[in-house]
Amino acid sequence: MDPVIVVGAGPVGLSVALALTRLGVPCVVLDETTGQEETRPARTAVLRPDTAAFVARLGCAGALETDGTHWTAWRTMRRRRLLERVAFAPPAPDAPEGPATASPLHLPQHALTRALRAALAHEKLAEVVTGSRLAALEQDEHGVSAQTRGPNGTWWRGSYLIGCDGPRSTVRKLLGIRFPGRTAVERHAVAALRCELPWPGEALLHRSPPRHGGGPGSEVSARPLAGHLWRLDWLLPPGRELVTPDALVARIRDSLAGWTADAPADADDETGEANGGPSARGRGHARQVPPYELLDTGVHTVHHRLARSWREGRAFLAGDAAHLLGALGTQGLDEGLRDAENLAWKLGLAWHHGASELLLDSYQAERRGAVAARLRAADQALPLLRDGGAARWRTVLPGAVRGRSTLLTDGHLGRGPLGAPPVYARTPLAPPAEHTAGPPVETLPGAPVAEVTVTASDGSVVRLRERLGRGLLVLLVAPGTGVWDRRHWQSAGLMPRLAEAVEALPMDAEILVTEAYPGAAAHTVLLVRPDGHLVTALSGVRPADMAACADAVRGGAHGRAAAADRSRRSDDTGETPASGDSGAGQGEDSAVDPVGSSVLHSEND
Repeated sequence: MDPVIVVGAGPVGLSVALALTRLGVPCVVLDETTGQEETRPARTAVLRPDTAAFVARLGCAGALETDGTHWTAWRTMRRRRLLERVAFAPPAPDAPEGPATASPLHLPQHALTRALRAALAHEKLAEVVTGSRLAALEQDEHGVSAQTRGPNGTWWRGSYLIGCDGPRSTVRKLLGIRFPGRTAVERHAVAALRCELPWPGEALLHRSPPRHGGGPGSEVSARPLAGHLWRLDWLLPPGRELVTPDALVARIRDSLAGWTADAPADADDETGEANGGPSARGRGHARQVPPYELLDTGVHTVHHRLARSWREGRAFLAGDAAHLLGALGTQGLDEGLRDAENLAWKLGLAWHHGASELLLDSYQAERRGAVAARLRAADQALPLLRDGGAARWRTVLPGAVRGRSTLLTDGHLGRGPLGAPPVYARTPLAPPAEHTAGPPVETLPGAPVAEVTVTASDGSVVRLRERLGRGLLVLLVAPGTGVWDRRHWQSAGLMPRLAEAVEALPMDAEILVTEAYPGAAAHTVLLVRPDGHLVTALSGVRPADMAACADAVRGGAHGRAAAADRSRRSDDTGETPASGDSGAGQGEDSAVDPVGSSVLHSEND
């Protein structure tokens, strides 16, 4: 069978190619560049725990450890007042890790891309072709043909094609897919510098800082990197005014001075002179500018766009080719990596065993729905957080218990509607209800599972996320097994029957055992998708229900029946899926972003 063609060699394209090769699927990566990643310290990536674990499984754990840093805390300030401090303490080895307690991973994007390139270079099933610019696409019922121009210009034949070629995606344009949305939602001046700040290892979001006039729209963030580096972002006022080098240096000095201790007004400022000017002065007092080394600067413009379709036949879109977001702390690369993880295991099944249309369509239904919900949340919050007064806040969100600063913090820390990992509550791959009746656990069906310590059949003790990606995971909650000899508990209690049931499943699966899972009673069996989302929790070993759930996950007969049943219920009641439901997003008039909604307005590509 022909390889999968991946167009684009950014983090998303390289990740999906790596994930596919780990599943035994050959890939050809068409890279328009020379393959040399530009070093830009001011261009960084913030990875949530789930996406960081995905990248680590691809062979990049060492690079993440070396080039990335985990924040020890997050501070939210307004003027001179600390509003919130979230501490990120490393969890105990056997304790479940909640998304609200885990620190994001911050690293330069060029370091991430280089690590992914290096990992892909060791994969025998992967070929990266540099200097290859896509020129044409043709599809038939058996595969996709792609023509490239450049030194390696030729026709390439693939079983499927994934467009990961960025905001100006050639794949998207050749497929005729519209890319409506909003332009320049936010603009930020960005700088990477080496310095010492009063909160080493802690990230900071400072709203209305006094030294910027204290206006409601002023905002600066400081996020640490490895090696005493920091990335600073200043929210710019609407418009297209140029940020001159002098103006950017003034912002750097003003912010650094505002975060240091007070100094006498007549104090000599040797560091200020060394960095290009006199000491920064506040209102009635002066502060010293700490020593710093400026490494890189830029202006980052945030756009919000969402492709109308993410699949056309055997061609798919992922990453910035499918969506653009990034306002209010949301992370577009995070969503692109989730695209890669979601699509890879489905195409792996399709390449090896064939796939139903339901399985292939579920990529768009789940991922487009999740990103549309994220965009809608940001679109609704922007007027409140940027130019809405307290009166408007109370009018739009009556009885809200969280302030604007907390909502903004949620976007940066991966919490709430702006940042929490997606829940595929109405996925087309959900099993029929009669096969999912089981004990409640703290994880809802379709949500990412909690990170717990598990024991594999080979006796290794690892974290649950380390076993994702290859097949269905069958997790048995069995208190006390940690102190038993593996030779005994593998042949005792429920294990023989569970092993027999797993062997009969219609897709590859692995048995894992854990001492405890949040909210789960002893002998609960959890079925987990390859991308870490919960299928269901069952009470004990129920072979028929397990088989039905596995068949639904692979888009089989039970999955088609479930989709038809949901469609019939919708027709009978006249209801449509709630806006923001992750199961929507199938077309131009979908409930995810209905035409005329407040989420996006159409613009020509």
